[in-house]
Amino acid sequence: MMTYLELMYRFFKTGLFSIGGGLATLPFLQQIADETGWFTRTDLADMIAVSESTPGPIGINMATYVGFKVGSVNGVAGGILGAVCATLSIITPSIIVILIISYFLKKFMDNKYVIGAFNGIRPASAALVTVALFNLFLIVIFNGDTLDFRIICLLVVLFIITNLKCMKKVHPVVFILLGAVVGNIFGFAS
Repeated sequence: MMTYLELMYRFFKTGLFSIGGGLATLPFLQQIADETGWFTRTDLADMIAVSESTPGPIGINMATYVGFKVGSVNGVAGGILGAVCATLSIITPSIIVILIISYFLKKFMDNKYVIGAFNGIRPASAALVTVALFNLFLIVIFNGDTLDFRIICLLVVLFIITNLKCMKKVHPVVFILLGAVVGNIFGFAS
């Protein structure tokens, strides 16, 4: 029972303070990984890859995944309960804030203090996302503890391909699938 309460607490806090979208949850997820041991930072990189390639917001997908993984210690039903707890906990703060803001929308939109607060929150949120992405980049290129030149080559090739003018209209799913195929062919999982 304490595990579910901790899941709810941690993901409620994540949902409350991760302003800026799903990627803004990354610093909180890194902190959860470090403090709880529920998953490693390498697991986090894998979760991001899966969450980005499945429908739905990344933060919610990752909360569901972590909740299921943590709850699975108590069997499949526990995994489902953990997933539900984490998912509901991460979305609840947004629902509450949206309901409050929609009620006072006119007053909020014209208030100079609110405008100033949002102007200050934007760069802070961008900085948190940037740091999280940089940490993710380090996790990816240092596959384990050593620098993996195969991954660097794949990053460079995909960067070049995605920036070609003729590839601008190709759906992102094609690149995700291409990355999955190349990862399996060249044995990035090993």
